[in-house]
Amino acid sequence: MIIWAALGALLLFSAATYVLGRRRLAGTAGGRTHSRPGYHGAYVALWSAVPALLLLVLYVAFAGRAEQALLRAEPPPAVAAMDAQQQQVFFDDARALAKGAPRSETPYDQAALQALDAKAQQAQGLEQGMRLGALALAIVLAGGGFAFAWRRLAPDFRARNRVEGWIGGLLLICSVVAVLTTVGIVLSLAYESLRFFQAVSPLDFLFGTQWDPQIAIRADQVAAKGAFGAVPLFVGTFLIMLIAMAVAAPVGLFSAIYLSEYASGWTRAVVKPLLEVLAGVPTVVYGFFAALTVGPLFRGFFNGIGEALIGGPFNELGLYLAQVQNQMALVAGAVMGIMLIPFVSSLSDDILNAVPQSLRDGSLAMGATKSETVKRVVLPAALPGIAGALLLGVSRAVGETMIVTMAAGLQARTTLNPLDTVTTVTVQIVTLLTGDQEFDSPKTLSAFGLGLTLFVVTLILNVVALRIVQKYREQYD
Repeated sequence: MIIWAALGALLLFSAATYVLGRRRLAGTAGGRTHSRPGYHGAYVALWSAVPALLLLVLYVAFAGRAEQALLRAEPPPAVAAMDAQQQQVFFDDARALAKGAPRSETPYDQAALQALDAKAQQAQGLEQGMRLGALALAIVLAGGGFAFAWRRLAPDFRARNRVEGWIGGLLLICSVVAVLTTVGIVLSLAYESLRFFQAVSPLDFLFGTQWDPQIAIRADQVAAKGAFGAVPLFVGTFLIMLIAMAVAAPVGLFSAIYLSEYASGWTRAVVKPLLEVLAGVPTVVYGFFAALTVGPLFRGFFNGIGEALIGGPFNELGLYLAQVQNQMALVAGAVMGIMLIPFVSSLSDDILNAVPQSLRDGSLAMGATKSETVKRVVLPAALPGIAGALLLGVSRAVGETMIVTMAAGLQARTTLNPLDTVTTVTVQIVTLLTGDQEFDSPKTLSAFGLGLTLFVVTLILNVVALRIVQKYREQYD
């Protein structure tokens, strides 16, 4: 709470220094200054706020670890005799008592209780000392930064260049954070996947046809060795993706053609926002829609056809259709396709609108009809961008989880029948990492192998989409 108050006070102080810096140069030298007064105020405010803000951020991020390290530096004899887990509980209890919270119900002997009280007092003193030290140093940095910047203000001072340098540094930091985050994701996936492939052959994983990762995760459990052939997961992912794109590609593309080429301005202003509302619907809502509405609707449709075929020449097909359940690949793919419609439509609409109007006018001037112009001029010109949009839609479909979990089931099956229950790579990742898992067993580590495979596939799709757009894009004057 005190840190939040300090942040608020720092914000008010920087705002006040901005006003002071702006006023100081507002009437200097008849207004003849290198930079506008606002840049001078921003320069003072930045020096007043940024160093102190960085200190407070570092305090929030590392104060707890520093306090814990200092507490563990000299463990009492009663604590040194404990094992690592008991010591962790002991120091957690000491920090809890220092903050006024109740400790755990772990029983301690008399020596350990005395050591606990001593460590709680030490933790309280460390916490208060570190907090007061951070606040005092933040005040010094804020005041020192203000004094440093205030002394440099002058009519010929290049405040604009300095402020833009601050902004450039901030943008560089954001870019570095984004790049490092990506690198961290890739390295974490690669490291854990390497541990998995040390236990399971990559060939068995990529080309095996049986997925059954139910093996023992603790020494006292007895279970089968398990099978880690991911082909059923790849097939299920491909099947649902294919159904989804069969729905999203034509509907989204035709919607984009209508909005771009045929709709009036009023119709476009109404229909396009309504269509893009679908993009803001959470995927769990699509999952509810698939499980509660689309699934029963499809089941009733196929059960009705099956009952009508029973007793005739297609009796076996009728018996199969009469047993179709709510969860099937067709339901998940159809609802996922509805979810992807605004994605494909919006990108395709932007690409069609980017085609120069002169091409349309030239085609119409040559006697072509509106539909012929769209088919033979506009679509060929926009085809590379549309292909890229569809590949990006495929990447989005491959990574979907919630709809498949609620509408397609969890059974790993190598089938291309859209009426069967299947599962996908992302669903299995969620299943494997749900609950109390030990990250030393092939069962849990297989989630990272699946994640790395999915990452590589989506990366290839995105690169292919970009290459298609770059290679086949035509420039028009």
